[in-house]
Order: sequence, then C-alpha cells, then structure tokens
Amino acid sequence: MCGIVGALTGRPAAPLMLDALRRLEYRGYDSAGMATVVGDALHRRRAAGKLAELEAVLAADPLPGTSGIGHTRWATHGPPTAENAHPHVAGRVAVVHNGIIENHAELKAELKAEGVVFTSDTDTEVVAHLLDRAIRAGQTPQAAMAALMPRLTGAFAFVVLVAGEEDLLIAARRASPLAIGVGDGEAFVGSDAVALAPLTRRIVYLEDGDWAVVRRSGVQVFRDAGVPVQRREQISTVSAAMAGKGNYRHFMEKEIHEQPEAIAHTLHAVLDSGTGAATIPAPLDAATIPKITIVAAGTSYYAGLTGRYWLESLAGIATEVELASEFRDRDAVLPEGGVTIAVSQSGESLDTLMALRRAKALGQKTLAIVNVPESTIAREADGVLLTRAGPEFGVASTKATTAQLTAFCSLAVALGRKHGRLSEERAAELRRALAGVPGRVGEVLQREAQYQRVARELAHSRDVLYLGRGLSYPIALEGALKLKEITYIHAEGYAAGEMKHGPIALIDEKMPVVVLAPSDGWFEKTASNVAEVRARGGRVILLTDAAGAERLAEKDDHVMILPDVEPVVAPILYAVPVQLLAYYAAVEKGTDADQPRNLAKSVTVE
Repeated sequence: MCGIVGALTGRPAAPLMLDALRRLEYRGYDSAGMATVVGDALHRRRAAGKLAELEAVLAADPLPGTSGIGHTRWATHGPPTAENAHPHVAGRVAVVHNGIIENHAELKAELKAEGVVFTSDTDTEVVAHLLDRAIRAGQTPQAAMAALMPRLTGAFAFVVLVAGEEDLLIAARRASPLAIGVGDGEAFVGSDAVALAPLTRRIVYLEDGDWAVVRRSGVQVFRDAGVPVQRREQISTVSAAMAGKGNYRHFMEKEIHEQPEAIAHTLHAVLDSGTGAATIPAPLDAATIPKITIVAAGTSYYAGLTGRYWLESLAGIATEVELASEFRDRDAVLPEGGVTIAVSQSGESLDTLMALRRAKALGQKTLAIVNVPESTIAREADGVLLTRAGPEFGVASTKATTAQLTAFCSLAVALGRKHGRLSEERAAELRRALAGVPGRVGEVLQREAQYQRVARELAHSRDVLYLGRGLSYPIALEGALKLKEITYIHAEGYAAGEMKHGPIALIDEKMPVVVLAPSDGWFEKTASNVAEVRARGGRVILLTDAAGAERLAEKDDHVMILPDVEPVVAPILYAVPVQLLAYYAAVEKGTDADQPRNLAKSVTVE
C-alpha cells in the first residue's frame, strides 16, 4: 500500500526522504511527492509515475528545508495524476495519507458549503482543509488534531506538516500502520521500520487510534480525545542492508533464493532446540479445541487452505478457512472455546485485521501467524506464531509463503502429538522431514535453468490451467495466482477432480496445463486427470518426483523432477517451482516482477 515518510532533521530533508521512499517501493505505488517547510512557507514537488519521475522534478527544482513529509501513492480516489499525488496542501497545512477516509464525502460537502475549493479527487484533501480551518480559527496544530480525530471514520494513517512549524510533525493512525523513529536531535516517521532503517533503529509503534506530536526532542502520543498515553520505544531488528537486491535482478528472484534460510529460521523459531518438538502458542495450549477458523487473504489464504489439510489430518481438529474480506462482514457461527488463526505476511492487511477483531468480538481465542512481530495483528492477537522470513519486498509473496506453510505444518505436528493423534515416532519422522526441506529447496534452486526454459514458452500463452489434488490443490491455486500477478496471463487453479466439471471444455493444443503430482495418496487419481488433458491435446507441464515421472511422464511433456520428500511436507517444496515458473515468465515478457501493475504489497484499504 502507499508509503509514508517524514523527517525532522538538521540535514536537507528531501534526499533523506527520497531514499526512504525507495525502500517503500515494494509496497506498490503509481505517483509520488514531497513537501518541506521553511519558515512560514510550504514547498511541494509531485509527479505521476515512479520515483524516477519525482527525482527528475527535484533535480530541476530542488526542495529546501530540513523538515518535510513524503509519499508514494497507490490510487484509490481519483486517477494516478500529479494533481492527485500527495502531499495535499490547504493553506498552512500539508498532509500525506494512507488508507481511506470513509466519511470524506460529507466532510467535503461541509467544506464546499463554506466556499472551499478542492484541487484533487482524493479523500485526503479534506484532512488538510479541516486542519487548516481550525488553525486559522486560532487553534494550535495539536488542538486541531485532537478535535479532528473523532470526526474521521475509516482506516488511515497520515502525517501533517504545518507552515511556521519547522520542529513539528503530527502523525495519526487507525487500522493502518505507522512507526516513529527517534534519533539524536532528529525524528522520523514511516509506514514501517524498513523506511527508517538507515536513519535510526529506535522505533515507537503507534497503536490503533493513536496520534502523536513529533519533535526533534521527542514524541508525545495521544488517544482520540487528546488523552496522553505512553508507547514503548523499541529497537528495530530491520537493517538497511535488508532492502538491497544484492546481485539479483529483482527482489522476487532474491527472495525465492532466500527460502532455504527463511524456512530454516522459521523451523528454529518454532522447534525446541533440545527436544525438537514444536512449541504450541498459548491460545492453542488446550486439551480440546472444538474448531479452528483460519482467516487470511491472497497468498496467505492458500497457505491457510494447506494448513487446514494438516490440522485435520495430523491433529484431528475440525478446521475451516475463510477469506478475511468475507468473514469480517458475515454472521459467522463459531463454537465456544474455538480458535481463530489470522495469517498475514505484513500483519497489517486490513481485511485480516478486521476479521481478527470480528473473531475476538465473537469470543474466539486468537493466534496470529505473521512475519512482522511489531505489526498490528501480532499485537492484537492472543498469541503469535512468528515466521522468520525477514523483510519481503517483492509484491508477489515467496519466502513468506513457504515460511507460513512451514509454521502451519510444524503447528499441526505439535497439536497432533499433544492430542494423541500422532505417535512420538511419527511426529519425530515428520519433524525430520521438515528439517530436511531447506536442503530440498536448495536442490530445486540448483535446477532453476529448466524452469527458465519452460517459462519462456509459458510466457507466450494466453491462458494457463494449474491442477492439483489434496495437499497439492492449494499450491495449484497459488501457482495460478503468481502467474496472474506478475505476468498478467490469465491463469486458474483447480482441484484436479473438478477439471471434468467444467474446465475441461477449455483444454486444447494451445492450453498449457501445469500439474502438481508428487507421489502421494492422490497420485493415481491425478494421473487419470493428466490422461484426460492429453486426450484433448493439452500441453502438460508436470511437477513431480522421480517415481512420478517414471510412471506418468511422456515424451511431449515438460517434466520438472523434484527431490523426493515425505508427502506431508511436499506443499512447501512444490511452492518453489510455481514461483520460478511465474518469475521467469515475467522476465521473458518484460513485466515488472517486483511491482506488478495495480497491486500493493500490503493491502491496508478496503
């Protein structure tokens, strides 16, 4: 989602903010801008397109000043034009904003009735005008903010810069993340700690509903009504080096190759180093759990679908998986003592956060599976199962996905052992299989040249079908999503058994069909579906192991042979080839693998 930065420093602010915005490019955006204050004057530069466009504007007309705010915008209200780019200015006030002000229409009508003229299509501009009106009426910026917060509805984060106030930023958040960086005689604001990593590691995370007065000397945090509260300063674990691509062309490529380490780190975090047993987070540490409900969106939803197979088959616990955007708004019937697991890479996905809150309101215990320990979802859940993938900058999730799968499988094994569903021998066998996954993923990556060759052909297709059964079905869905996200090729994932209930009508000699077929309990039925594809001239791209290839492959197939693994952990391994196929197809097509059009890394608006 959109990126926010703010700086109060003794150095020129514009270069610092431009560098910080570059570290937020992974969130997705389509315009950018900055404003600074010098004395009683605000100075602003904006541009549609990527940061290179803004950089050119700044080179031609540099921004003065040591205090400022910056923004990368992902269009919601109004197209991605320079006029709609942030910051928005009204009189003495400049504002950058993430999220949506839901009641902006009525606020705009109120202001228009007073003669206010709007210069953009955005909901953000009402914030600037309301604050400017209050300041012109004699209120201090702090008093104006205290009065404004209760009037705004929606999910948002914003930072305010005021002419004549070179030592002041006002920051606010409601359901959209915002972090404040504390330096030596400096202060910074960012959408997340990644933006601030080279500037400071001392971070104050605002809680939902907080707003803050930020000065070089320190931070004061308040609730909606202006009541002061204390927020703990933390030392961020995010480093500036984490934002680099190294020798890779794209962050996505780099993050695909970081998966052995991400999976291993996640395993080390969830497995006891002495016994090897997985740790069960507090809300799940009960003798009986009547039902687990998993809520998630996008790729995390597919990880949740895989988790359902594991939780039911290994732990014997009834499990449902819900799209967070649907769950949050429907009248779900949940049992007393049930557990809701919220899954999110960023821990800030708005639909998932709201689904978590809905579950809590319905009396459920809650667990977060997230990659960011300081995130809102992590803070609001009763317990946290932390993945250790490190920051992920590519919009299309890769290492965070396999880390989520690793966490789910480890959790299911632990619960299965605790509830007597698994013997200690079988549990130990599965833990050994999990421990071997990083090495097997490394073997897949050593063979990536073959995926590159097949992807060149895939890149010129109009439609692609992905098929899988059982544990492979969610990975088929994930493979189709990856291809759609970064190549813009239409792709669909199906349970292989559903192919003959409709999708078979689409299959002809122009239709590539990617089949996930590890040698597991579903293999024979998958093989029959492959025969049906061949009978209709479909081009088979087969992902299987050596035994599966011997039994199923034919000379006209593209066959990618994966290492042998315990079938239970195969989804973690098979997620990697579908990532590679999508990535190299994007490279072949020349699309932006890191920042695909219309997409954002963390969706923090509805």
